[in-house]
Amino acid sequence: MSLDKNSHLILHYLKSHPGISSREIFDHTLSGLKSYPTLKRLLAQLVKKDFITASGSGKGTKYMVSRAFSVIHEIDAQEYFAKETDERLTQKEYNHKLIKETLNKINLFSSAELERLNALQQLYLQKTGQLSYAEYKADLERLAIDLSWKSSQIEGNTYSLLETERLLRDKETAGGKTKDEAVMLLNHKAAIDFLIAHQDYVKPLMLRAIEDIHSLLIHELGVERNLRRRRVGISGTNYQPLDNEFLIKEAMEEMCGLVNLKENVFEKALLILLLISYIQPFNDGNKRTARIVSNAVLMVNQHCPLSFRTVNSLEYKKAMLIFYEQNNISAFKKIFIDQFEFAVNTYF
Repeated sequence: MSLDKNSHLILHYLKSHPGISSREIFDHTLSGLKSYPTLKRLLAQLVKKDFITASGSGKGTKYMVSRAFSVIHEIDAQEYFAKETDERLTQKEYNHKLIKETLNKINLFSSAELERLNALQQLYLQKTGQLSYAEYKADLERLAIDLSWKSSQIEGNTYSLLETERLLRDKETAGGKTKDEAVMLLNHKAAIDFLIAHQDYVKPLMLRAIEDIHSLLIHELGVERNLRRRRVGISGTNYQPLDNEFLIKEAMEEMCGLVNLKENVFEKALLILLLISYIQPFNDGNKRTARIVSNAVLMVNQHCPLSFRTVNSLEYKKAMLIFYEQNNISAFKKIFIDQFEFAVNTYF
């Protein structure tokens, strides 16, 4: 966000003192500001950016931080996790207003972030445009192997990248590993191969397609197919996802509607990564499904897919927990942007 120091001070104060007047803000936080009219100008700019909301009129106008700002403002992950789970002030239940009243009304990326992403996308198109079909297919295969490995590693799989490559290329299992670990990796590759062959499967995005991709990912792993009908818990957080099958279906359909409504492909992909994980529609395999579906949407829109190869698994999980507990995308958005840059510069 391109905000000056005083705008940040205003926002910081409003987060802990919602519903106060401009005079109160000036008297308590910004006595060093040049003038009260300058404060009023900054407040008007923040309202226009939808970072704060104003209610009332004249001297009775009150200000508070908007839902949009709560979603996009930067959170220091190290500071956030310095507190234990029970010490953090968190949103413990699913936010029914998040999709319908917040995410559908805001831009998830700043103009500077979009400029960076669009420049990388143009580089990707330039690079792939110079490749033969065989060369492109070989690079996509390499990315698919890296994605299968990292996506599985995030879920606790202990195969190394080299062992994963041997398994996926030569069907050679690694010693000392469980059968389920090999199956998980093979399922990832099968799901990716299916979506490469059927790219229009997620355009438009529909719940049926997400369920089918999930089924490919959990094949022979003893995980129930289709939407869950019982409660699930998430380790490391007090956030409790929806526990009603009909509400889960409604939330997933709302998510699909939002993704299809968004015009920006980067927003589509980021929303899928976050919301499938947040809704937790399945008994297991939610984040795996989110990563594969997100990449499918990138590919069907001719954007570079992500392998997540250099992601630190713990940092990935922390960024997701921040979204669960605060509905804030800042930490995860940084991962997304960095991984898009890595993919463009590493593959093809």
